[in-house]
Amino acid sequence: MFSTHDHTPTERPGGAPPRRARRALATLGVLTALALAGAPAATAAEQPTPPPPVSAPSGEHDLVASDVDAWLDGLLPAALESAGIAGGVVTVVDDGEILTTRGYGHADTGTTGGDAVPVDAETTLFRPGSVSKLFTATAVMQLVESGDLDLDTDVAEYLDFDVPRRFDDPITLRNLLTHTAGFEERVGGLIGFGDQPVVLRDVLAQDPPEQVYAPGTVPAYSNYGNALAGYVVERVSGVPFEEYVERNIFEPAGMTSSTFVQPLPGELTDRMSQGYTSSDAAPGQFEIVGTAPAGSLTSSAPDMARFMLAQLGAPGAGPILEPGTLDLMHAPALDESTLGGLAAAPRMALGFFDESRNGHTIVGHGGDTQFFHSHLQLYPDEGTGIFISLNSSGTDGFATVPLREAVLQGFTDRYFPADDAGSAGAVTPAPGTTVDQDTAREHAALAEGTYVSSRGVQSNFLTVLDVLSPTQLTARADGRLLITPGPGAVTPALYEEVEPWVWREVDGQRTLAMRVADGQVEAIVYEGAFTLLPGAPERAPGVVLPVLGVSALILLVAAVAWPVGAIRRRVRKESLPQGTGRVTRILTKVAAIATVLALAGWAITVQTVMGLQEVPEASLRQLQVVQALGALGIIPAVLQVVGAVRHRHGWRRVAGTVLVVLALAAAAWYAVDLRLLAPSVSY
Repeated sequence: MFSTHDHTPTERPGGAPPRRARRALATLGVLTALALAGAPAATAAEQPTPPPPVSAPSGEHDLVASDVDAWLDGLLPAALESAGIAGGVVTVVDDGEILTTRGYGHADTGTTGGDAVPVDAETTLFRPGSVSKLFTATAVMQLVESGDLDLDTDVAEYLDFDVPRRFDDPITLRNLLTHTAGFEERVGGLIGFGDQPVVLRDVLAQDPPEQVYAPGTVPAYSNYGNALAGYVVERVSGVPFEEYVERNIFEPAGMTSSTFVQPLPGELTDRMSQGYTSSDAAPGQFEIVGTAPAGSLTSSAPDMARFMLAQLGAPGAGPILEPGTLDLMHAPALDESTLGGLAAAPRMALGFFDESRNGHTIVGHGGDTQFFHSHLQLYPDEGTGIFISLNSSGTDGFATVPLREAVLQGFTDRYFPADDAGSAGAVTPAPGTTVDQDTAREHAALAEGTYVSSRGVQSNFLTVLDVLSPTQLTARADGRLLITPGPGAVTPALYEEVEPWVWREVDGQRTLAMRVADGQVEAIVYEGAFTLLPGAPERAPGVVLPVLGVSALILLVAAVAWPVGAIRRRVRKESLPQGTGRVTRILTKVAAIATVLALAGWAITVQTVMGLQEVPEASLRQLQVVQALGALGIIPAVLQVVGAVRHRHGWRRVAGTVLVVLALAAAAWYAVDLRLLAPSVSY
């Protein structure tokens, strides 16, 4: 939820903001130094590269418990230790049965006293993060199946409060389950701590995120949207969401160790794994997910296996949906009528991501909280499923990314290789291209540029994240595109055009599609719920960061120079040059200091927010006042220039006053452009 997609094995906090947000965090410290010292900041693409993927044995093997156990036992213990992950679980289902459930490492490392407690594969509880969204989708589809809900009716028909709208198009349950309702990201209240239960309606109705895209047109991952679908379930069923899931999913599926309740019921508390940043750190607190249906599930590996069997419609599994409804859930839910050219890439199903590999249909969902990192995948045609959950982020913060890929992709390559592959692990051959090289070069040139994620903020100060975590597309001479960082990845990736405006990763299986209008690329979609949108040139990191850095340096030097000059004049018994107004000088000095303080304050604030710590509204308003003082200081600063020119103070003094005006103007421009002075400070 925090997510990665919150989803693929690569990104992105089950909910906290995505991996993209983590890259932004790495850059924020640099921005703070930038505001104070004027040093150029590195872009997200220049951040330290995470470790390479964990090696996973591959080759065609029979999908039997003994082979899966041997493979997992050979892979995970050493991988967990080297990555600094305390413990984890994996469960696999196939042919209507739980094939295996394996536990590794520790549920409690004993770092805070007491004996270490190993993970018990059967009883230890984990937090699957945004995998919870599959339960929300299942609950919605049960009510669709019963006729109580309709996928394409405006959700306003089911709600008792108004949802923010910028567009006249209806917001439907289909939109909510495919992340196309058009909501901007919301970070505040996403994950917290404490012992107070979350009131779902209050979270959703009080200060909701703005709608920034027309429904159905721009996939933009949204915890709020999924939680809103959960509230629709609550409203229509007449019982709290947690209770509905307990009665209608957990009980029929035989999931006796699962709950959406926060904090945990007493009978489950002792079975809960601790959560860690890394295996040598102290455990964190039990996390309270604000948008509960989107990520508050607590469950055991055997229970998740039972859910997978129910989703696969296995004989003897708890009947939670009819076969036709399950097929509908697992199929693409949108088409080109709203998505346009974006429909050529893998599309969202109803709650599930299309994660197909090696020519096999795979649907799944990942999830991350601050401490837990999980992923579930189903193979509907083969009746197979796999679930993994880890209780630590690892020593470098990215450690679970390659590890989950090793398990999930390694599982596919080992047991479901491409049909025409000579050995497991082979990548499905790229489809025959219908694009000649000249056309590919032309399309790559049109696509070249800086892009930002649709999963972002446009209404307040967190717009700054667009600057900190852009994606750069660079056209190669051979018509291929270098994407930095690669979609769904943390390192650069090379893509080639295989169909008009459809691009596939070279030596990989990720696919993206572009929507083009009037000869311009207007959107690029990948992994179903994530879209890259053209970034404004003035917000490019190579522009914003140097401009703000130099501006801060000029203002800092000016602020220091004024008292130094005053002392020097006093020692020499000199007076100020004629035309230097005392009031304008003081106001300009106040503006310079205020601007430097505001830039530093925003950098610290954004870093705090992205660390999922609350910043009081009063503090944000105070920052805005300080920023506004800096902007208003342009007026006395201009008067300073006029006085210096009129009274011929010399080119050095004139140049100095002009530089101060330009620095104040640049900071004011970006304060407006990056929404630092926006009326809304709800993040």
